[in-house]
Amino acid sequence: MVYRACCLAVSLLWGLWPTAVSAQSKAVWQLSVSDTSQTSLVQLGLPEGGRWCLIWNHSVQGFPVTDCFRMEADQLILDSSHTPDFAAGLGHTRGRGTLTSDDDHGYRIVDMQVPIPNNRLSLRVGALSVNHRIEVDSRVVSLSRLAADKLVEIRVRPAEDKGSTLQ
Repeated sequence: MVYRACCLAVSLLWGLWPTAVSAQSKAVWQLSVSDTSQTSLVQLGLPEGGRWCLIWNHSVQGFPVTDCFRMEADQLILDSSHTPDFAAGLGHTRGRGTLTSDDDHGYRIVDMQVPIPNNRLSLRVGALSVNHRIEVDSRVVSLSRLAADKLVEIRVRPAEDKGSTLQ
């Protein structure tokens, strides 16, 4: 019985293998998250345009805050931000995007056009209550489950670039 279950699992996984490989091979950009010892924690293929979001729960109010990024001419750009409320530490800086209202009385800042130096972000990952996470399309990876209270580097580079050591 165990043998049959094992064979069934292998057959199912083998059937998914071409899908996983082709999805990764279509990636134009590679998002990677590494800790300070340069250990890779996450690697995600990004589609053309390189759009992805960093989401976390506000440490005081608990609601989700979303910052979305995209690639433009090989440059990582902070494109938009969304929050239900301008609580402690949140807000809009004049000249940095357009402030709009969402359908739920929250705030969205669009067209921010903020270049991220060297296509790298340093982040002190919050506890599980903060739950820093990366969202790419329908995929969500919790950084807090992998590296709570640790410093990480989020980096985006061309998918074919194997990268160099992190600085």
